[in-house]
Amino acid sequence: MKSKNSFESGDLTDNMFYILLSLIKPRHGYRIMQFIREETDGKVVIGPATMYTTLQKLQEYNLIEEVEGDDNKKVYIATEEGRRLLEENIQRRKKIVELAEKIIKEGKE
Repeated sequence: MKSKNSFESGDLTDNMFYILLSLIKPRHGYRIMQFIREETDGKVVIGPATMYTTLQKLQEYNLIEEVEGDDNKKVYIATEEGRRLLEENIQRRKKIVELAEKIIKEGKE
């Protein structure tokens, strides 16, 4: 049985999560990379190949769409489905952190 990829399962990888999160507001490719680098204080840097491959996949799964932009650059924004999936992933990640904190706390007692 073939396993589902991250787009089909709904479990976003960190790179997908950051890129989709950056597209709550319309942005073009270079600005997406800048946004992620700035918001993570340089701890997360996504290169052009990874970013453009991920953008293509996000678009194929209707999680982002292209919108009108300046300077003939492709500008993207998250779709309603993309925002919904992002919210689901935020809740899933919160539960992971809560569980981890609980187990670590219990381990110290």
